[in-house]
Amino acid sequence: MASSITFQNAYKMPIIGLGTWQAQNEKEIEIALDAALEAGYKHIDTAYLYNNERVIGKVLKKWFASRKIKRKDLFIVTKLPQIGMTPEKVPHFVKKSLESLQLTYIDLYLIHAPVGFQYVDDETLFPMKDGKTVLDYSTDLTAIWKSLEEEVDAGRIRSLGISNFNESQVERICCMARHKPMNHQVEIHAYFQNKNLRKVCEKFDITVCAFAPFGSPGLNEFLKARGRSDFKTPQILEDPIVVKIGKKYGKSSAQVLLRFLIQQGIAVIPKSTSPERILKNIQIFDFELSLEEMNELAGLDQGDKGRIFSFIFEGYLFIP
Repeated sequence: MASSITFQNAYKMPIIGLGTWQAQNEKEIEIALDAALEAGYKHIDTAYLYNNERVIGKVLKKWFASRKIKRKDLFIVTKLPQIGMTPEKVPHFVKKSLESLQLTYIDLYLIHAPVGFQYVDDETLFPMKDGKTVLDYSTDLTAIWKSLEEEVDAGRIRSLGISNFNESQVERICCMARHKPMNHQVEIHAYFQNKNLRKVCEKFDITVCAFAPFGSPGLNEFLKARGRSDFKTPQILEDPIVVKIGKKYGKSSAQVLLRFLIQQGIAVIPKSTSPERILKNIQIFDFELSLEEMNELAGLDQGDKGRIFSFIFEGYLFIP
């Protein structure tokens, strides 16, 4: 089982990474990153939106200074925020991420979502009016992509990617791009296997990375803190089929769900700040699911009914 996936441009991305969405407490992030790097993680996923790049940069600098790890051994992913979705703001936000992460280049830079928000300032990530997020209806994906390609030409980004795009948006970028999208980061888990979108990515030789591989159990608290207690994520970790397979191999439900995805060549970025869970999440290369078990897990797919991140505005899908 390969421990990485290879892009069209020959760069390799470790197939498992540490997700850091919702991780903003500085001490918590430091502990989580230290645990991940000690456990052997080489792939760290963040975003300007997550408001934790500066802390991640601080920890990386410490590890580089200790000579325990070299920059070339790590794969760092971050993302263009929705308030930066204009061609002239692209270099500004790339520069800010590089400065916060204390890096000279980003391994993979994603457009976080295919629609922009109206820009107020660098800190107002969700501009609001009358209780609603203010969208920028002039968002021009092709113009933004061309601006990102200049960042690749300048050496500040090695690979470009997309996140939360639909099928037609993927095709639009691929048909005009000089530097093709190398990776698409989207919601994929046993209950929502996103097969149609994955087929389009396969057509254009775009690798796929799954966020929320456990069904994002932490989303409940995220939404509750924002006044929404009406939504509950599905309990995929407690699914009888997942539990049964885990017992057979002496593995947790989380390890089974991750193995199910990486065995299909899908990268995963499980988010955790628990050192114990971070270690367990990467211990998925010492067992292999049988064809029968893969088919059982594939049978859990609920199609669009299983989608968790279903926030749609004018045909665009993006993280809330």
